[in-house]
Amino acid sequence: MASGRVKIKNPSPIQISAEQLIRDARETTTKPPPPKQKILYQTEIENYRLRKRKQFEGKGVSVQYAQWEEAQKDFDRARSIWERLVQGNYKNPTLWLKYTEFEMKNKFIMNAKNVFHRAIALLPHLDQLWFKYIQMLEMLGNVDDARQVYEHWMIIRPHQHSLLAYIKFELRYNEIKRAEQIYKELVQLYPQAGSWIQYTRFLKKYGNVDMARKCFECALERVCTDDKGVEILFIEFAEFEEESKEIERARGVYKFALNYIPRAQAENLCKKFVEFEKRHGNKEVIEDSIVGEKRSQYEIEVRKNPLDYNTWFDYILLEENTGKRVKITEIYERAITNIPPTEEKQYWKRYIYLWIKYALHEEVVAEDIERTRDVYNRCLKLIPHHKFSFAKIWLLAAQFEIRQQNLEGARKILGNSIDKAPKGKIFQKYIEIELHLGNVNRCRTLYEKYLEWAPQNIHTWIKFAQLEKSLSETQRARAIFELAVAQPALDMPELLWKEYIDFEISEREYDRARQLYARLLYRTKHLNVWISYANFEATAGVDMLGDQVSLASRLEQKKQCIQHARNVFETAVNYFRTSVPEQKEERAMLLKEWLNMESSFGNLGDISLVQDNMPKKLKQRREAVSKDGCTGYEECHDYYFPEETTDPNLKILEAAYMWKRQRLDQSNG
Repeated sequence: MASGRVKIKNPSPIQISAEQLIRDARETTTKPPPPKQKILYQTEIENYRLRKRKQFEGKGVSVQYAQWEEAQKDFDRARSIWERLVQGNYKNPTLWLKYTEFEMKNKFIMNAKNVFHRAIALLPHLDQLWFKYIQMLEMLGNVDDARQVYEHWMIIRPHQHSLLAYIKFELRYNEIKRAEQIYKELVQLYPQAGSWIQYTRFLKKYGNVDMARKCFECALERVCTDDKGVEILFIEFAEFEEESKEIERARGVYKFALNYIPRAQAENLCKKFVEFEKRHGNKEVIEDSIVGEKRSQYEIEVRKNPLDYNTWFDYILLEENTGKRVKITEIYERAITNIPPTEEKQYWKRYIYLWIKYALHEEVVAEDIERTRDVYNRCLKLIPHHKFSFAKIWLLAAQFEIRQQNLEGARKILGNSIDKAPKGKIFQKYIEIELHLGNVNRCRTLYEKYLEWAPQNIHTWIKFAQLEKSLSETQRARAIFELAVAQPALDMPELLWKEYIDFEISEREYDRARQLYARLLYRTKHLNVWISYANFEATAGVDMLGDQVSLASRLEQKKQCIQHARNVFETAVNYFRTSVPEQKEERAMLLKEWLNMESSFGNLGDISLVQDNMPKKLKQRREAVSKDGCTGYEECHDYYFPEETTDPNLKILEAAYMWKRQRLDQSNG
């Protein structure tokens, strides 16, 4: 008994009530379908209809109610319901259409006509009602009644498609004259290009050529250029004349159309004209038509993107090939009006070339000097010189004035360029012009301004000094070099020092050259400076000896030069050995240069002075880390000088090297 007791007496976490059980039972239990009723007697039918009508009446009149009465064949009741529906909502075209469909389906034709009359009277601008009414009459074969409905419809000036439907109706019954009369009304009410095209096609189809031509001519007088179908109208007219063997008239239509319609809207027209000329024209006419087609393409492109300067260049080239000066100037003026929207130089580069090309065209081709000068002036005023400028346009404007023998005008332009936007090219060209004219003082002034603007440019200093040297102004040239080397910042100072030293050497001022080398070595102890200094000492003063000097004196002078060069090399080697011992490769290169120089001296040279100091080049391996983090070994070379051979490892290595060499000599012997 104890084992059957419930040990856990806590309440269940989910409680279910009796009401919930009953509700779940009701929801899950499916209701049985109602029993099928079989109506066997008339009274049962009447009772059923009475119940249904009460249900419908309780909900209000509806389309379903009318359709149910129609299914019960009670047409009077159904018609009554339809009447109540359209009276309550007469603006609903769907109700009227279903009402007429009810009458037609049950063959109440007169009632259907009456409903249509009432519908179109209440909703005269609803085309669907008119079309349904006419369709019903055509199905019944009442063509005259359908025509009367169309005539009644035309009084309220319906849409264009309604008139076209009326025309198709008349053509179905072969009423050509009536259709033509309706077309006349169509072009009077809707004088767009599409209406005229429909009318002309009708006239061409039925063989009335003269009337079709008059229709085309009348259409061209009344259609506006902004009409979307005007291009098709002109093409139809030209093709009509071509079919009529009137080639010149067709060509005249094409040419008139190309002048009448904007190029952007006449792309297809140009293609048709080119095809026409290929069939009937000569070479010149074909070329003109092709040019016209390309012109229209360029017009479309520049209208889409007026800042596409490459397209403007192509367009200008096309017009220049035609040779029409007025048209070329017009295109240039249109092109230069498209100024870049931002003041950034990268967007102005192609634009400036439009001005340059324009100016060169006016000067070279058109030979209009005043207009060329005006183009240059307008361009220079347009450029935002406070942000950027173009040296090319300044120089072209100045060169133009020089060609016109207007030297003062050229100087004025170049002077303005230096004041507003100084550039190295402008200074250089201005100096070149003045130098050709022999104005040395102006050149000096320009060099001074140039150096004030760019004191770090060593090429300017060098050219200024070379100018003074060419004028035999040695003191001026030396002063310029002194000012140059005293500048705190130079872009390539080594080149300037080299020019200065070469200048003193050319003037045979060897003591000054030595002083310059000393000053340069005070600033830098670069390997090339030491080598250059030694080469200078090896040849300094030898060329000053004339032919009258004896051979012994010449030899003595040569020995002194060699000794001076050795002193320079010794000083350099001592510097690399004591001050920068880590620069072993530079020291080795210096010793190699010294050895080569001693060899070049011949009998006067002493290579033993250098050979004892030459290092040994040894190949080693050292640990290296690659980019991907892997550790490995790589080969490298190192130099060991005689003073470093006290290391026992190096002595062992040297002994091994000597032993290997002896073995090789014995094997060869």
